[in-house]
Amino acid sequence: MGVQVCMGAMLQCSFGVAPSSLVVLPQNRVMSSAPAANILDSKPVVNVPPFGMCSSPANPMVAAATAAAMGVLTPMPCVPTTAAPWAPGSTKVTIGKMPALESNSKLMCNWGGVIQIVSPGQFKVNDA
Repeated sequence: MGVQVCMGAMLQCSFGVAPSSLVVLPQNRVMSSAPAANILDSKPVVNVPPFGMCSSPANPMVAAATAAAMGVLTPMPCVPTTAAPWAPGSTKVTIGKMPALESNSKLMCNWGGVIQIVSPGQFKVNDA
């Protein structure tokens, strides 16, 4: 069981070089210390900003740059590509009719990265 996540939560991708900050649009109108997130707050760029540079060889831009550099891994700008929502979500709390996002949830990038929540953005609301 994790801590409920809200706007401003710090994110990190396993292939990214810099952290990023979760953006939660206030469409569900549920607030903790900021707009509360649910598992569908996983849209690239809208909810999950880039992580600086990407070093995943599965990323086509990295693969092309690496090939051009004669096989030397060449990181390229990160553009998260997520197709599925965060998992797992809360089993007890829903926000906007979807499971609330918890601090132990993970998001998979199509280029092989695992995006995790480093800091939930608040510490007062638990999923209890």
